[in-house]
Amino acid sequence: MKITVVGAGAVGASCAEYIAIKNFASEVVLLDIKEGYAEGKAMDLMQTASLNGFDTKITGTTNDYSKTADSDIAVITSGIPRKPGMTREELIGINAGIVKTVSSSLLKHSPNAIIIVVSNPMDTMTYLVHKTTDLPKHRIIGMGGALDSARFKYRLAEVLEAPISDIDGLVIGGHSDTGMVPLIGHATRNSVKVSEFLTDEQMDYVVQETKVGGATLTKLLGTSAWYAPGAAVSSLAHAIACDQKKMFPCSTLLEGEYGLDDICIGVPVILGKNGIEKIVEIELSEAEKTKMKESAEGVKKTNGLLDV
Repeated sequence: MKITVVGAGAVGASCAEYIAIKNFASEVVLLDIKEGYAEGKAMDLMQTASLNGFDTKITGTTNDYSKTADSDIAVITSGIPRKPGMTREELIGINAGIVKTVSSSLLKHSPNAIIIVVSNPMDTMTYLVHKTTDLPKHRIIGMGGALDSARFKYRLAEVLEAPISDIDGLVIGGHSDTGMVPLIGHATRNSVKVSEFLTDEQMDYVVQETKVGGATLTKLLGTSAWYAPGAAVSSLAHAIACDQKKMFPCSTLLEGEYGLDDICIGVPVILGKNGIEKIVEIELSEAEKTKMKESAEGVKKTNGLLDV
């Protein structure tokens, strides 16, 4: 199993580290446009192998996609964050150009790869890969829902004062502060609904803190988070590589599911060796359906800024 991670920044390097530590891939290739950067990150990570007990080979390359040939999974983390004075349209235009170039370069050397998109705005960049490649929908996966759900479970465990292994919960919808739909009514502690333990005020707190989870970390760190995004990617890659048939919320192309069409947005899916093997449609309350529709409208508005 060969996995390529494009972008050797904090998120990309964390992806590579967690994939290697889980020891399910034979090789991870880090690629970056900055001269020597991916090579340095790869060397640093390889020097942890004897300490962390993994045998995965990590190599780095500066913009040489031939080194990524025959990858089974390719992760796209590349792109730029929004800078002061930059409009949303400018950000999307720049990142769209990067993602188009990266995806076409990857597929030139690895035509059978499954693509995991991390670049922001994530749902729109996932949609872009659909529109600019000939890949079937099951081989294009947006990471966001897996990360959002991990943040949701963190907040639930915090308020419940429970071990996080007790907690289960899903976040669907768009990967944005306004687009997330944390399914608090479906969340459980050891199969018991959290509403049995929490007040309405506590549940509202969990939902709101989940929705601003990324912004909270950006404010604290001065940059985007990287540990949890890297762990989310590694979990998706692990499920695919080992054909685990695990369920994660991921951004995927909908064609009528949840009453939505021609949009990539977060919904529960089953991941296995073929990528997305099934879209899981769960029963939503009327309030959840309304929030999902509003989220989709926001994603489609952002998609409208693409030049495709």
